Amino acid sequence: MTTTSPAWHHLQSLAGNGNEISISSLFTDSTRLNRFSLDIGGLFLDFSKHRVTPEILSALIALAEEKSLHKRIDELMAGEIVNTSEGRAALHTALRRPSEDLPDGFADHILAERKKLAALSTKIRDGSWTGHTGKPIKDVINIGIGGSDLGPKMMTAALREFHDGPRIHFISNVDGAEILSLLPQLDAEQTLISICSKTFTTQETMLNAKTALTWLGEALALDNPAASPQCVGITGSPEKAEAFGIPGDQLLTFRDSIGGRYSTWSSIGFPACLAVGYECFSEFLEGGAAMDQHFREAEYEKNMPVLMGLLGVWYNNFLGAQSHAVIPYCQRLQLFVDHLQQLDMESNGKSATLDNQAATTDTGPIIWGQTGTNGQHAFFQLLHQGQKLVPIDFIGIKNDNLSNTEHHRVLLANMVAQAQALMTGKSGEDAHRYYPGNRPSSVLLIEELTPRNLGMLLALYEHKVFVQSVIWSINPFDQWGVELGKQLATNILEGRGEKDPSTQALLEKIGLAG
Repeated sequence: MTTTSPAWHHLQSLAGNGNEISISSLFTDSTRLNRFSLDIGGLFLDFSKHRVTPEILSALIALAEEKSLHKRIDELMAGEIVNTSEGRAALHTALRRPSEDLPDGFADHILAERKKLAALSTKIRDGSWTGHTGKPIKDVINIGIGGSDLGPKMMTAALREFHDGPRIHFISNVDGAEILSLLPQLDAEQTLISICSKTFTTQETMLNAKTALTWLGEALALDNPAASPQCVGITGSPEKAEAFGIPGDQLLTFRDSIGGRYSTWSSIGFPACLAVGYECFSEFLEGGAAMDQHFREAEYEKNMPVLMGLLGVWYNNFLGAQSHAVIPYCQRLQLFVDHLQQLDMESNGKSATLDNQAATTDTGPIIWGQTGTNGQHAFFQLLHQGQKLVPIDFIGIKNDNLSNTEHHRVLLANMVAQAQALMTGKSGEDAHRYYPGNRPSSVLLIEELTPRNLGMLLALYEHKVFVQSVIWSINPFDQWGVELGKQLATNILEGRGEKDPSTQALLEKIGLAG
């Protein structure tokens, strides 16, 4: 087990003084910034403001070596079965590889789907794909939830600078107020409904799809709106989508080895592809592939995902941090935090190890955050003067074509100042004005928010999550924890199953008692 390993014991001994390390004092070493920063072209990471000495970093790297991280990376990239509880590979990295580097047995499907995605998105964007009445598509409703919503929605928002396609609307929550408020704003003749579901059985998605298709059918007098050119499906279960009524030539597909939260690289990225075009989508894939290559080839000491993952292990397992904040200083990356919450907490929020035993170490932290400068006026009080240890990732964009010099200078100055203030603190006249400082943070600077750099950023965090799963000996590619609530909701709606007194009283109160 991890907790009995020599590297783990060494880190435990170093952690005894870990909370007493003065980050500011570490800069007496004139080489620190050079040793604790990394530039891989498009992304620059400064991780010098951490409670980490060279000895601690070496011990963390020794832990990665002890856990055979390189071997596990090779297994992931080679398409071996790494999702052990479901007996599957995790082939999201293959989705972004160049055609000549695709794995056997998967290449044909990836290339075919790329071709279909390019053709369909291009036809819709140039107006040659028309609706039932012959009019071009101006609005697209993307109906999905979880990985079928968060990733493409984040990507669409982040790449707003490159939008030149139809308007994209995302519906995920089963709360009917959302879709029922959207539909009256749209022209049914020029609206495409995209139903995204890996299984084509997800309750929220199928109910929202039913509502949207009923509206479309009534507006255009269609007996089977799902079969019309104003509906497409994106799924890992094409037979179920066809049974639902969508013709096979209006389906985009992906394999069951692509987890929902890792599926933005697949045809699930269709709405973002519609917004920015297939060329930009291809550049997004290229960015992910570039990060894959870096992750696979770079030595641990210069490997960005490995270093970020190990820093998280240090705080989570040795210094008692229960959460990790991500603060992008770019409003277009607001949904990036939402996506990371699913990516990280659904992947590593586990209490069972790969060998089906109860985990004996803390696993995934709570991921949260907000954009700067909004967050500064919300929760930064706790970060500066609260009693919780919260490591932070600040994310900044060096050059922003949608802003101007005055705004952007103020924005980035605030980011740098917050990282400095959290580290240095300030003595006050009284306790109310005392900033303890010594609060750790990284600054991740992106040269420009291009599709390629966004791909690198997303793949960076995917690999960070994988690194931590290897250290903790857990499976980051399943999500059994979400199933029980779904089953009980179905039981409630169908009037089945045992109910405790509290649940029964609540059902009676809201009129759902069976």
